[in-house]
Amino acid sequence: MSVVQGKTEPMMRYDQEYLSIPNVVRRAAAQYGDAPALVDGATRWSFRELDRQMTRAVRAALALGVSPGDRVGICAPNRAEWIVAALAVQGAGGIVVPLNTRFKAAELAYILRKSGAKALFAAPFLDTDYVAELRKHEPELSALHTTVSLTAERGDADYSWNDFLGEGSRAGDEDAARASIDRITPDTVSDIMFTSGTTGHPKGVVLTHGQSLRAYGWMAEQYTFRTGDVFLVVPPFFHCFGYKAGWLASFLHGVTVVPMAMFDPALALELIERERVSIMLGPPTIFQDLLAAPDRDRRDTSSLRISMTGGTTIPEQLIHAMKDELSFDIVMSAYGLTEASALVTTTRLGDTPATVARGNGRRIPDVDVRIADDAGKPVPVGGTGEIQVRGYTVTSGYWDEPEATAAAIGDDGWLRTGDIGSLDDEGNLAVVDRKKDMFIVGGFNAYPAEIERLLLGYGPVAEAAVIGVPDQRLGEVGCAYLVLRPGETTTAADVIAWSRANMANFKVPRDVRFVDQLPRNASRKVLKHELRAAFTGPASQGGDA
Repeated sequence: MSVVQGKTEPMMRYDQEYLSIPNVVRRAAAQYGDAPALVDGATRWSFRELDRQMTRAVRAALALGVSPGDRVGICAPNRAEWIVAALAVQGAGGIVVPLNTRFKAAELAYILRKSGAKALFAAPFLDTDYVAELRKHEPELSALHTTVSLTAERGDADYSWNDFLGEGSRAGDEDAARASIDRITPDTVSDIMFTSGTTGHPKGVVLTHGQSLRAYGWMAEQYTFRTGDVFLVVPPFFHCFGYKAGWLASFLHGVTVVPMAMFDPALALELIERERVSIMLGPPTIFQDLLAAPDRDRRDTSSLRISMTGGTTIPEQLIHAMKDELSFDIVMSAYGLTEASALVTTTRLGDTPATVARGNGRRIPDVDVRIADDAGKPVPVGGTGEIQVRGYTVTSGYWDEPEATAAAIGDDGWLRTGDIGSLDDEGNLAVVDRKKDMFIVGGFNAYPAEIERLLLGYGPVAEAAVIGVPDQRLGEVGCAYLVLRPGETTTAADVIAWSRANMANFKVPRDVRFVDQLPRNASRKVLKHELRAAFTGPASQGGDA
C-alpha cells in the first residue's frame, strides 16, 4: 500500500533541547558569542548582540502589555527589526501573526480582526504605509490600539522603533524578560500563519514553538548548515520558508542571516560576493534570474554551497546550471504546506539531479505520509491520490475555525492536504497536481476562490472564475473569466487596474476574458476544466508578482 510510516531515527530533538524560539537566541549567544548573527545594511550584530537586542525588546513588549496568548501582527519586509519584533512578542508569551506585505488594507484587516490581534508592528514597503492604510480602512481595529513602527520614523504608528525599545528601558528589567522566556514551553503556540483557501478567506494555522524547532533544526542539520555559513534569506518572513527555514534554522546552527527585503538579481549577486553567501533557498525563479543577470559573470559566486527550492517543481536543467554556473554543491527539493509546518518531505544528500527534479523527496522522521483514494483508503505504490500527512508537524487546527479543522484533519490524525501525488517503492513523493484550482505565481500560492471573491467587489462584474495559466517567467499567473452585469461595460485594462489597487499583486489576473456565461454543471459548479481547455495564448501582463 502507498503508505510511508514515520519511525524514530537517532537524532537530536531540537524541541526538547531548545524549548522555545527566543531561547534559541540565548543559547546561540552562549555558544557562538561574537560570531556574526545578522547583517542588514549597516546593521551587523553578533549572536551576543542579537541576544541583547532581543532582551531589550522583550522588556518593551512586556511594558506595552503583551501577555501570554496575546496575538500581535507583524507586517514588514525582511529586516532585522522583523526578527527582533517576533522574538519580543514570543518572549513575552505572545503569538506572532505574520502578515503578507503584498496584501491590501482589506486583506490585512480581515486577518487582524480574525486573529483578535491587540497590536501591530509594521514598516512601510513598496510605497505602502500599512498603519496609515489600515487607519483609513478600519480605524476601530483592535490591532491599531497599539502600533509600533519597525523603523526610526514613527509615521502613523504610536511608537517608533527606538520609542518602543525605550519603553522597555523605563519599565521592567532583564530578569523579568528572562523569566518570561523561561515560562515558554515547546507546546506554547508561537505563531498563527494565515493561509488562503477554497473558502475565499484566509485561515489561521496554529503552530507551536516545539513543532518549528523540531522540524527546522532537523532540516538544517540534514542540509549541513554550519557555523560560518551565510544565508541570504530571500523568501519573505511572513512565510515559513523565510521565517522558519530561514532565520530560525540559521540561528539554531550558528549561521549568519542576511535578510533581503525584495529580490533583485544584481543586488543579490553583490551580496553573495561581498558577504560570501553560502546558502540560498527559494523558488526556481530566483535562480533563473541569477543565471540570466547581465553582470553574473563579473561576480564571484564560488561561496554558494546549499540550495533548496520549494513551492513548485524544478527542471533538471536548472539544477545542473545551479551547480555548474552558480557553484552550488547541494540542491534539494521539498514538499510541505503550512498546515504541516511547511515541511513534510525532502530529498537527501546524494540524491541525483534527476531524483531532485522529478520528486519532492522522502518523509521527514516521525511523520507519516500516505496516498489515499476518495474514500480515504491507501492506494497501491505508484498509484495517484490525495497526499495525506500525520505526525508532529501537523497543526492542531485553524484558529477559531472548528468546522474547517474537522474537515481538514480526521479523528485518526491524518491531514487531508488536497494535493494529488504518488509514492514510489522507495517512499519518494511526487506531487502531480496541486490543491484544487490553486496555482503558484512566482512562489506565491494564489487561490481562485479568494481572487474571485475580490473581483466580485468590482461593480460591473456579476460572476467571476479564475484559473492558473502558464507564464514563462512566473510559472503560472491568473486568467479571469468574467460575466458582466446587464448594461455594464468595462475593459480588461480597467479590471487589471482595479485589481492592482484592491488585492495583492500576485493575485492580480494577468489576462481577462469576458464571456456571456460560465460553464456550469447541474449543481451550478463552474467547470474549471472547460475553461482551462478553452484557454489559448499567453496571458497578458498585469504587473510583476
